[in-house]
Amino acid sequence: PRTMKQLGLVQFFSWFALFGMWVFTTDTIATHIFGLPIEDRSSDMYRKAQSWTGVIFGVYNGVSAIYALCLPMIAAKIGRKKTHALSLIIGGIGLLSIFFAPNKEFLLFSMACVGIAWASILAMPYVILSSSIPAGKMGIYMGIFNFFITLPQILNGIIGGPIVKNVYNNQPVYAIVLAGIFMLCAAVSVIYVYDPGAIKIKEETA
Repeated sequence: PRTMKQLGLVQFFSWFALFGMWVFTTDTIATHIFGLPIEDRSSDMYRKAQSWTGVIFGVYNGVSAIYALCLPMIAAKIGRKKTHALSLIIGGIGLLSIFFAPNKEFLLFSMACVGIAWASILAMPYVILSSSIPAGKMGIYMGIFNFFITLPQILNGIIGGPIVKNVYNNQPVYAIVLAGIFMLCAAVSVIYVYDPGAIKIKEETA
């Protein structure tokens, strides 16, 4: 379906960004915030970077759980696509802000923003898609739709490391910057998604 193809691009950008964040956050904290060399993965300071990654990831999951409860109300006011786009923009800003972080505590703000995007990524694309496919084919289309989650992660897993090493000169923070840019690209892409369910709702309430 047309909507599924368009959402596929949104998902590609979103999950490429998320995978980059998951893989490179610890190294980014170690090198960009703590000033460690990229080769240092055994010192106490690197273990502190790992621990802080766990803390800030807990923050984005906590914010996500709270924000998820607000999604239906926001979508009812501004629409499903705008809700998802706004959430992705906030998440993209959060990822980009990591580059400018003056200390590790600032990353709490960055990941709170990511939590808003995370909640929307787990919900809104499926809400939009479910109203555009036949009920009898819901299972198979949802299964196919999940390819748009796994493929960008596989691609990032293959090319992400070599890009950091050979293009970013072993500075993983630029992988996080790219993740932020991709999150913003996802926000732009969702605006152009055809959402027949939203059109139907608008006609019924008119």
